Amino acid sequence: MNKLAKLTQIQLDRLIIQARSSAQTGKLPNYIPLLSNPNRCLDLVIRVHCNDGQILSAGAEDRRFPFMSLIKPFVLLYLLQQSDRSKALNWVGIKSSEYPYNSLAQLEIDRSKPRNPMINSGAITLAALLPGDTASACCQNLCDWLNEFAGSNLSLDPNMLASVRSLPNPINRAIAHLLYRSGSIDSIETALDIYQHTSCISGTLDDLTKLGLLLAKPQIHVQPIDRQTVNALILTCGLYEDSGMYAVKIGLPIKSGVSGGLLAIVQSVGAIATYSPPLDPAGNSVAGLWPIEQLAQTFNLSIFN
Repeated sequence: MNKLAKLTQIQLDRLIIQARSSAQTGKLPNYIPLLSNPNRCLDLVIRVHCNDGQILSAGAEDRRFPFMSLIKPFVLLYLLQQSDRSKALNWVGIKSSEYPYNSLAQLEIDRSKPRNPMINSGAITLAALLPGDTASACCQNLCDWLNEFAGSNLSLDPNMLASVRSLPNPINRAIAHLLYRSGSIDSIETALDIYQHTSCISGTLDDLTKLGLLLAKPQIHVQPIDRQTVNALILTCGLYEDSGMYAVKIGLPIKSGVSGGLLAIVQSVGAIATYSPPLDPAGNSVAGLWPIEQLAQTFNLSIFN
């Protein structure tokens, strides 16, 4: 049953107009130059892609942007399909974190085992497990797999990668040092390089919702237990320390990225994606969360209903 079948273009356009004011309360990240451009504050896009083929969108939906942390669930999904599923989950935990996504303190508390795959420590650890001889090859292999099975058109954004590399990220490097000392990764430089490459995979909201459909309905090439695992981790960890709050308010697995993207998985219905760069203190899109919340409440989308 498509709970979004009665959603109209007029309703979606109104949501975008109403959400624009909340974008003014957010801030852009200042540690990646290309993401700190104030012109990005004007962007606000939403796309709804249902399993039955219904598609509605509002805003400049053809804009490409780097997925950043939005790719983390799909790194995990890819690894679960490539090898013994216990391999990836042996290296990262499945508990939510009360600390920010790049918290060194959380990793120290957990004795150098990443708490979950959706925060930086977990993503760096899993990046090091991706198959490929170089960071570029690891990234391309991931893109190829997702493009084949999701029908997306993902690719590495070399300009964004250069921007990410242009400024030091001492927190991620400190995280990688702890991971190396604990034996979670074999090489600090290699793990960080692969992590940076995968973070700079780019696409449109169309691509993002197609990825979401991999998790929103049964797939021949994805084990049901793996789809369930990834969705559960998105619900409990995808919005970092605010995940629990939004699990109550919205009740959907939602993953964010520091570039301003959001992906909500609506089981047996489809996927909702938004793009609005200004972020709240936890690193989640301010204006993007609001229309997802409104849709969830209006159409009774929560998995807890």
